[in-house]
Amino acid sequence: MSSKRVIMLNSKNLRESGGSENDSVQELEDYAVHKAEETTKSVQNCLKIAENIRENATKTFVTLHHQGEQITRTHHVAADIDGHLSRGEKLLRSLGGLFSKTWKPKKTRKITGPVIFGDDAVRRKVSHLKQREKLGLPSASKGQSRLRTPPQEPTVALEKVEFEKGNQDDALSNLSDLLGEVKDMAVHMGSEIERQNKALSHFEDDVDELNFRLKGANRRANRLLGN
Repeated sequence: MSSKRVIMLNSKNLRESGGSENDSVQELEDYAVHKAEETTKSVQNCLKIAENIRENATKTFVTLHHQGEQITRTHHVAADIDGHLSRGEKLLRSLGGLFSKTWKPKKTRKITGPVIFGDDAVRRKVSHLKQREKLGLPSASKGQSRLRTPPQEPTVALEKVEFEKGNQDDALSNLSDLLGEVKDMAVHMGSEIERQNKALSHFEDDVDELNFRLKGANRRANRLLGN
């Protein structure tokens, strides 16, 4: 068996065993470089996972905001219905003839339409994300990938290990920025969900009031028709 083959086998065994005090300096250096490269790959895989989480969080955040806008638009429609219903109530009140009992529509509360509960920071954040999307730009974290130039061959094992450590530091810095961005979006999503819950509660109250008045108007119309 050639000496090169023996070294490769010894290096493989060392990687699997974790090394021992009887290993040669060359084998220990090979093992150190191997573990450094392995660690770099693990950190970069974590970075890719964080990037996917950030992209999914961005889509969820924008979709959530669109849902809030839809709630507001629907509430505006309910407010318009209030105007049409008020005109119908006035017409029903004037009908019935001289001997008809005076009818007055019952109201328990005023329909005010959507009340904007919101956080300007949330709207600014969504506006920023939408603008990037229109321009075809991917959402980016503060820490952009910094590519290091690999050391030229031949080089000593220590330089290789230091090079990998630099790559790991860069990846960890980017990972920290990405996780910070995801945390920021999570906080904004929490604020948006809270805002929508308040808006839905107010919307529900207005819809209940409209249903109550609509039932009263229907009863009045049925009496006028002799039903």
